[in-house]
Amino acid sequence: MSSTDEREQSGCPKCSHTETTVDEISTTGGGLSKMFDIQNRSFKVVSCANCGYSELYKGRSSGDIVDIFLG
Repeated sequence: MSSTDEREQSGCPKCSHTETTVDEISTTGGGLSKMFDIQNRSFKVVSCANCGYSELYKGRSSGDIVDIFLG
């Protein structure tokens, strides 16, 4: 694949589909937050609506992460 083809390609990294869903998950960190089950870390999850491939993003707006996911 040439570099021109790579720049023109957009969509899911696995199947090239262009429809996504965005969700948010929270997780525990380490130390006391893990001991007391305090969910203090938050991530956005962008998933392909076609194949289900997902990526986690921390600290970005939903619009930005969809653009990054789709290329």
